[in-house]
Amino acid sequence: MSGTLTVPRAVAGAWLPRLAWAALIYNVLVILWGAVVRITGAGAGCGEHWPLCNGVVVPQSPTLHTVIEFSHRLTSGASGLLAIGLVALAFRVTARGHPARFGALLSLGLIILEGLVGGVQVLLGLTADSTDPARGFVQGVHLANTFLLLGALLLTALWVSGAPAPRLRAQGWVGAWSYLALGLLLVLGMAGAVTALGDLLFLPADGTPIDTVKRDFGATASVIENLRVLHPMLAVLVSAFLVWLGVFLRRERPGADVARWSGVVWGLVAAQMALGFLNVALKAPGWMQLSHLLLACVLWLATVRLVYAALVAPQARAASGGLEVGA
Repeated sequence: MSGTLTVPRAVAGAWLPRLAWAALIYNVLVILWGAVVRITGAGAGCGEHWPLCNGVVVPQSPTLHTVIEFSHRLTSGASGLLAIGLVALAFRVTARGHPARFGALLSLGLIILEGLVGGVQVLLGLTADSTDPARGFVQGVHLANTFLLLGALLLTALWVSGAPAPRLRAQGWVGAWSYLALGLLLVLGMAGAVTALGDLLFLPADGTPIDTVKRDFGATASVIENLRVLHPMLAVLVSAFLVWLGVFLRRERPGADVARWSGVVWGLVAAQMALGFLNVALKAPGWMQLSHLLLACVLWLATVRLVYAALVAPQARAASGGLEVGA
């Protein structure tokens, strides 16, 4: 009897890391498809109905916008099923108190919250051509939750692959500056979501970017237009801070992992800044917005990975004999 129970558990253990990494990659794709919904103006493709689509489970004779929005709901629902499977496997394979259990549950909770925020957008009519300032706020919250979800999935994938859980306390300035970096990236992402919305609803003015800024602060400009300039300004400041953070972490927590991921973050910051300038120069075409969003997701994940490497560095050194365990 015990032999027959051991095999399924072993099989589940082999599949758990694969499922965790697949869920992470899949959710990035779902996020990009959500951006397609926004760019094409298909957010109202199911009317002001949620979770039903135009009042029915499966829309009949759908328009193109309905197909785009309904397919996004289906792919989002599938991400929820993946999260449920991840929780089930994590509890099946890992022992009580294992960090992967917390990571899987957190991922599922954030996916549920993601769906609820999307539902609020639809039910309040904050889709398609709506210029309600509340839409910018909800869009920013949606993006922040998305980043937190990706971070939770990344950590879960690391933990089910055998990586240790970091100690969050007593990390000194390494912890303080690292947490600040993550917070700043969340704020930058929220501002970017508002700017992308502004580029969709209010096309950049003819002429130079300065002409767009002047129009955005005209007497008839909306709040969403007023906030559009905030993202590029924040991007410069946050990028400079991330470059400094990499230097700081290399000095305070030297090691191959920190060196590797700080280099990755620097490269992504440079690429993202270049894309940002190109996006402004080309007046934010849809394909460029998708590229910018994809790179933003990758930069967020790389920064989470860098912070993780810095936080676990003392544990790794202690485990390898570089430090005494009680140090």
